[in-house]
Amino acid sequence: MTRQSTMRAAILEFHNAPLRLSTVSTPEVGPREVLVRVRASGVNPLDTKIHAGTAAHARHPLPAILGIELAGVVEQTGHDVTRFKPGDEVYGMTGGVGGVPGSLAEFAAVDADLLAPRPANLSMREAAALPLIFITAWEGLIDRAALKAGQKVLIHGGAGGVGHIAIQIARAFGADVFATGSAAQRATIEGFGAVFIDRGTAIEAYVAEHTGGRGFDIVYDTVGGKVLDASFEAVRRFGHVVSALGWGTHALAPLSFRAASYSGVFTLLPLLSGEGRAHHGEIMAEATRLVEAGKLAPLVDARRFTLESVGDAYALIRDHAAKGKLVVDI
Repeated sequence: MTRQSTMRAAILEFHNAPLRLSTVSTPEVGPREVLVRVRASGVNPLDTKIHAGTAAHARHPLPAILGIELAGVVEQTGHDVTRFKPGDEVYGMTGGVGGVPGSLAEFAAVDADLLAPRPANLSMREAAALPLIFITAWEGLIDRAALKAGQKVLIHGGAGGVGHIAIQIARAFGADVFATGSAAQRATIEGFGAVFIDRGTAIEAYVAEHTGGRGFDIVYDTVGGKVLDASFEAVRRFGHVVSALGWGTHALAPLSFRAASYSGVFTLLPLLSGEGRAHHGEIMAEATRLVEAGKLAPLVDARRFTLESVGDAYALIRDHAAKGKLVVDI
């Protein structure tokens, strides 16, 4: 197969500027990398913050190719790669931050450790919607909180990207799952198998109703701010609170009085530091296992986008108008 020397890519030259569709050189692969022909690129709220230059924890030197996650086909492998071969269909959270080129391009040179085989029962679009939110949910529930069957788990923001995946992971592991959201999100939350709790309900009321006043074994906050403070009130003694948005100032006394634990989740760390990338590939392999077992599915917005219309997808996210995960077809 003749290697394509150039590719189309959406380039961000200045923060908040429109992405410019350009022809650039196809990346060379390193010894531990694979060249992926990108078929779909997931879009996340974090992408819009990187685009605007407001994500201090995820700086991306400009000019840059954005796009944190992808699904596609292996075109070429580095000489140290043994897990994949040309023609393999893969997915993962692979770049778009910290100077690592992203997936808004026809090709991406990707650290093979970050990838896993695409689930056979997901389309490329569905697969591209999964990596960031699955890794974030898995790291919180499994890596940090050591979820066990029979535990009572509360997910704050159960209809969101991370939230609806966290519900499904917790149920797959045999937990009793509860999730907060708005009244309009009730059907979505219940559809994924969680007991719905209106987010306006007093903490004491839902803790009393669903746990007999003892509190939840695990509370996963995907919202941040006051919701994290509420999580400290909702956890049981010796329980575990996890947050993917543990920013700001919080009073830890309610947590301490319960002798409970807190863990933060920073999903970008392997991309930014290079440390722990193989574990991300392992997590994606777990996602494939759960999807193929019929225990997990991402909620994907039906609207279609291309490299030319990425800006429209970003606008929907900024306006909080997405109805599931947005995906760009490459």
